[in-house]
Amino acid sequence: MTRIRHEPVAPTRSQRLPSGSTIDPHRHDDHQIVYAARGVLAITTDAGSWVVPATRAIWVPAGTVHAHEAHGDLELHLVGLPATDNPLGLEEPSVLAVGPLLRELILAYTRAPREDSPERSRLRAVLLDQLRASPQQPVHLPAPRDPRLRAVCAALRADPADNRTLAAWGKQVGASDRTLSRLFQTDLGMGFPQWRTQLRLHRALVLLAENTPVTTVAHQCGWSSASAFIDVFRRAFGHTPGAHQRQ
Repeated sequence: MTRIRHEPVAPTRSQRLPSGSTIDPHRHDDHQIVYAARGVLAITTDAGSWVVPATRAIWVPAGTVHAHEAHGDLELHLVGLPATDNPLGLEEPSVLAVGPLLRELILAYTRAPREDSPERSRLRAVLLDQLRASPQQPVHLPAPRDPRLRAVCAALRADPADNRTLAAWGKQVGASDRTLSRLFQTDLGMGFPQWRTQLRLHRALVLLAENTPVTTVAHQCGWSSASAFIDVFRRAFGHTPGAHQRQ
């Protein structure tokens, strides 16, 4: 059983993590904003997992047990906020869009000297204003509770390119396709095709961070062609996989 570390204060800092490194499960008494300016960060909680590229940040509410894993050469920026300071009123982990201004504010705030000063207070106030204006992004991959659904999801995590239908999965786990379809909606809040696409996008972000060629990523994640992958990726993140790697 993994020991959960308790860190009362969520740190505000920037740090580098090599690809493949991890931060074990822990929790803070503060809220925390987690942002990867370079590389890709995977965050896991009991509620599921998130993969955070440079156009996204994750809001981790106070008390949430979470673990981190780095993919690619990770430049991590952490912003700790008191539990009483919740500009978006979010009580669950959430992914936020990070535009150019919010990105620069996070970088400046995490790199600035830690001592209190009027300049730092103003910087923090503008950062919080930008957070209030940041739309939430649906890139969460929820974790299943039903054992039949867990079996299907675990198999797809092991091989996102598996294109079996829901009926075929049902035969393997002992449930009808109608039952599995209902479970995806009730347990995960989305249909089977949407969940599988989210899974494939998560895996694609990890592979791109490891400098895997775009065509290889498309194949390993189950898209029929590189162009199909590029289209889905652009609609999800606002830019192409190639542009993502260059960033």
